[in-house]
Amino acid sequence: MDIKRSLTISRKKPAAPQALACALAAAVILMSALAAAQDTPAPEQKSNDGGGFIAAVSRWFKDQSANVNSSFESARKKVEGMSRDAGDAAKTTVEGAKDAAGAVARIPVARAVSGHEKCQLAPNGAPDCVAAASTMCKAKGFDSGKSLDMTTAEVCPPKVYMSGRSTGPECSMETFVSRAFCQ
Repeated sequence: MDIKRSLTISRKKPAAPQALACALAAAVILMSALAAAQDTPAPEQKSNDGGGFIAAVSRWFKDQSANVNSSFESARKKVEGMSRDAGDAAKTTVEGAKDAAGAVARIPVARAVSGHEKCQLAPNGAPDCVAAASTMCKAKGFDSGKSLDMTTAEVCPPKVYMSGRSTGPECSMETFVSRAFCQ
């Protein structure tokens, strides 16, 4: 009895895959028929196409070459823009190098000096250290100079410190040039 059952079961199994295969085949045929119906142009378009498969391939190649050409044209324009920008940057760099070379050429006759020169007060009450820097440079044998470093200190008379205070109304702020760039 076991043998009969196994034969019966083995006969029934192939029916389900066959039905599934038939359903899939019908679905594929239906889908390809729908796709062909969508791709088929109207009768008035068929007379204008004039070609079939070869014409379709030719049109495809023309479209692809137009796409490639437009891509190359776009890339060419971008490269031209980059080369123009690079040229501008090179010109700017050359001008900067010329300016730097001029500044370096003037350096041998210039140097920084140290000292202690008091800045006089300008009419607005601010310290005027330009004259102090020039005085410091002239004392070292140069023609002119500009201040590089300044020191500000509160200067008090000795009686303030002797009274045990560190500041007071008698004290004043003074600014000194401690380093100058002389030429």
